[in-house]
Amino acid sequence: MHRVATGAPCSRLAPSGYVLPMTQAPTLHNLGGERFVLLTTYRRNGEPVPTPVWVLPDAGAAIVSTPEGAGKLKRLRNDPRVTLQPCDRRGNVKPDAPVVEGRAEIIRDSAASEAVNRRLSRKYGVEFRIFMAIEWVVRRGNSTRVVVRIAPTD
Repeated sequence: MHRVATGAPCSRLAPSGYVLPMTQAPTLHNLGGERFVLLTTYRRNGEPVPTPVWVLPDAGAAIVSTPEGAGKLKRLRNDPRVTLQPCDRRGNVKPDAPVVEGRAEIIRDSAASEAVNRRLSRKYGVEFRIFMAIEWVVRRGNSTRVVVRIAPTD
């Protein structure tokens, strides 16, 4: 469950930024190689809420990091169903972009969060570090983040 903290699965992964050709059915793991994905969560009334996020592959699943208190966490506590699609940094999705369904698990483990943030920093470089600095200022030093692991639906 908390393999994210060790980082062991990432040693067998393709280099950061590598995207598998979509001639095969997309999986959560290969969507983890995308630059950005559109994570869609659902309100209690079933209304979808799409959010572009940074993503990492994790042993057949995908993981994202989000600030504690984010609206998506509240929605995920009520309904763990999600969809992921490749997108650009603004959340724009190409018309033929594949949609992958999954179930989210919220992991509130500081070691896992730190490990994921290190991996995100390696993948996204200075862009990630600048974003984290801005988040720290905006949240007045409270930049606690949690990991969301998205596993394939059964």
